[in-house]
Amino acid sequence: MVAAVYSLLGWYRPGKGKSQLTMNQLLQHRAMVWVILCLAVVASFVTVPAGAEQPDVAQQHYERGAALLRKGDLAAASEAAGKAIELNPTSAEAHHLLGMIYFKEKKPVQAVDAFNQALALRPAYPDALKDLARVYRIQGKSAEAEQALKRAIETDPRHADSYFDLAKLYEQRRDAASAIKTYQALLGAHPNHRDALYSLALLYEAQGDSRGARETVGRLLKFDPKYADGWYLSGRMAEKDNVLAEAADSYRKAIAVKPAFVDAHYNLAFIHRGQGRPVEAEREFLEVLRYRPKYAEAHMNLGVIYTGLNRLDEAEQSYERAVALKPNYAEAHYNLGVFYELHRKDLPKALAHYHQYLNLGGRDDRVARIVESGGQ
Repeated sequence: MVAAVYSLLGWYRPGKGKSQLTMNQLLQHRAMVWVILCLAVVASFVTVPAGAEQPDVAQQHYERGAALLRKGDLAAASEAAGKAIELNPTSAEAHHLLGMIYFKEKKPVQAVDAFNQALALRPAYPDALKDLARVYRIQGKSAEAEQALKRAIETDPRHADSYFDLAKLYEQRRDAASAIKTYQALLGAHPNHRDALYSLALLYEAQGDSRGARETVGRLLKFDPKYADGWYLSGRMAEKDNVLAEAADSYRKAIAVKPAFVDAHYNLAFIHRGQGRPVEAEREFLEVLRYRPKYAEAHMNLGVIYTGLNRLDEAEQSYERAVALKPNYAEAHYNLGVFYELHRKDLPKALAHYHQYLNLGGRDDRVARIVESGGQ
């Protein structure tokens, strides 16, 4: 080995004969030899086999596949996931990714197979269990979905998505008690989980527990004042209790967070209309139609407002638009009949809409008498 090193340096000369090296040169040469020998030993330890780089390449394909899935490029994502599995067949994450791609491609059978492969490689894999449960729910396999979600929670008692999906599964079954218990368990682990607070408040309201609903939505809005659906629910509950000022305030806050919140505009318009503020009501109904132009009920209510303001041409247009959009809208036919009878003095048109109203199941003794007498 030493000879080889000297040979490399051009200092080693085999055979007999006097050495030409001085003492200083010899010391320098020995030092260099030791450096080179140490480097050789270290190199022998850090030599990387060619196949050892494969897991890193597989991870790159996995990460690329996940990024492509987020972008919605399913074909390229599937190719990347397949390459990751080819290079590292024991990667549970890669099989899970492939399952999610199959799920997006609406291939539930293949998705289940991929998720089960991921779980065979890593049984304690809550994300794979949660996603497997989602496929089972689509397939109508409620019991299997429940079992998978419970396994996920046992694996990770803080796995929020599994609690949430399990609660929704119970709601789908109309098992309110189990759903409430599951939401409460989720909030025990994550007290400020917005969607759990909102869903629990909705469930309390549906069960007639107004106090529970109010307390829960209050917690939600205290934690996140920009949760528009929470303000809308708060407004709806206040309106139900006839606390209209509070309801209007909640609807305004919902709209401030989410300007295109059609239902909040609509309900706020009704409060204005009921409290004798037609101009404010008109403004809100117009906002409804800005975001949803084919909302027949908003057109019909604008017709009522315009009639009250004696803006009859606009009223007629609004009523006619309502019945054009929704021909079986009995209330719109009734209002249009009254409009033609009282404001346009056009009895034939009024009778036509009164007929429609009665044929659609409407009941009004005065209208029935007018139709029976032929308007006489």
